[in-house]
Amino acid sequence: MSVLLFAISAMRAIVEMLLLCLMGQGVLALLAGNKRDGNPVYRLFSLITQGPRAIVARLLPDGTRKSTITMLTGTSLLFLWITLAILRKSV
Repeated sequence: MSVLLFAISAMRAIVEMLLLCLMGQGVLALLAGNKRDGNPVYRLFSLITQGPRAIVARLLPDGTRKSTITMLTGTSLLFLWITLAILRKSV
């Protein structure tokens, strides 16, 4: 039982880190504007969130805007984080 609780908590921490990196990337995009691609922190956040964004992009039709993919990735991560919180409470 405690191993399952640890696994759920670890997955929730990873999802939370991904969600925070995605939010940080959005804030940096607003602050840096067009020069955001040259910002090393923005590039790090982009590298960290590349996997979840690629998964969501595969589920969407070709030609979907990057901003839509990012918003849906954030929404999916938020729902996953809430689901893991509920699951952790029930264990």
